[in-house]
Amino acid sequence: MNHRSIGGRRQAPVGPGSKAHSKVRRRQHASITVIDQHVPLQDTCAIPLAVPERPASPLPWPLLATVVILATTPLWLTRVGLYQYLALEIAIFMIYAMGYNLLLGNSGLPSFGHGAFFGIGAYGFGLLQLRVWSNFWFDLAGAIVLGILAGALVASFVSHRRGIYYALLTIAFGQVFWFIAFKWHSVTGGEDGLLNIKRTTVPLAFMSYDTSSNEALFLVVVTALAGVTLICWRAVHSPFGRVLRCIKQNEMRARFLGYRVWLYKWLAFVISAAIAALAGALFGMAQQSAYPNVMSLHQSGLVVMMVLIGGGLVSFWGPLLGAAFFILARDLLGAYTDTWLLWYGLLFMAVVLWKPEGLAGLLRDLGARWRSAH
Repeated sequence: MNHRSIGGRRQAPVGPGSKAHSKVRRRQHASITVIDQHVPLQDTCAIPLAVPERPASPLPWPLLATVVILATTPLWLTRVGLYQYLALEIAIFMIYAMGYNLLLGNSGLPSFGHGAFFGIGAYGFGLLQLRVWSNFWFDLAGAIVLGILAGALVASFVSHRRGIYYALLTIAFGQVFWFIAFKWHSVTGGEDGLLNIKRTTVPLAFMSYDTSSNEALFLVVVTALAGVTLICWRAVHSPFGRVLRCIKQNEMRARFLGYRVWLYKWLAFVISAAIAALAGALFGMAQQSAYPNVMSLHQSGLVVMMVLIGGGLVSFWGPLLGAAFFILARDLLGAYTDTWLLWYGLLFMAVVLWKPEGLAGLLRDLGARWRSAH
């Protein structure tokens, strides 16, 4: 090993195995340790699953408030000039938006063809009821299974992509499903849709629950909404949810940390597709029909607007706010003008430009101001 001489003094060797080299490595290791200890905890990818989060409430109060408000609508909704089917539709689209936000808000995966799975749920429920067995649980489970299979197929292709390529592939697959529903007349009824879907009774342990009225079906949908919200809540606050947030922040870093990123993206997509199929099945039952327009690119974009305007990117509860706001705006603005979507679009643009956190972010800021003032 060569010794270097600087200024007449003999320098210690710095090659591998020397004491000086060991000291340098120890100093480098210490520097890395210090850096790692000062990484902000908000960066989920920095210390994945190492620092436990504050335990999530098993029954969050916003869910209880939502269920109470919705469940009591038969008592007060007509007094404010609205009708029960409107609340039924809001609850269904809350389920739809909550499942979609598992992709967009929590995982950062933009799916612009998600209406396909909503439509598959509606068509699956109707076809199973009309052609196989008219049983609520069988038809509902079958619709969800069809949504899972379709979601698994699409996710197998899109989960290896990211960014704009991911979004474009979801649009392409959504259009394929829409085209099939539009052209396969012998099965789907084509542009005339699938008609005569019945609101079947719900078999329970010791009784059968009749869902023929809007009020009765509404309670079934609210129960489903509570279950879906709890499932999503637990998923988001589990290690699985933390990995999804890591993928959202930096997919490449998550891959370098050893996570099978494509598998997590695949699972998130399949779960979201299953929830969309559940919402579609309930929607087909509510409308007593299924039409291909629910699978169109236009309809797929509506759930994106619900999540964004509600604040799903910053709050778990944003999709609930966004779905309620969208359906109410459609109904109230539609009563005054046929161009209600134009005005809603302008409002959406204003929110994106001046308050991108959406309604949830607005409420959060108002709450912070109120607490600071008191």
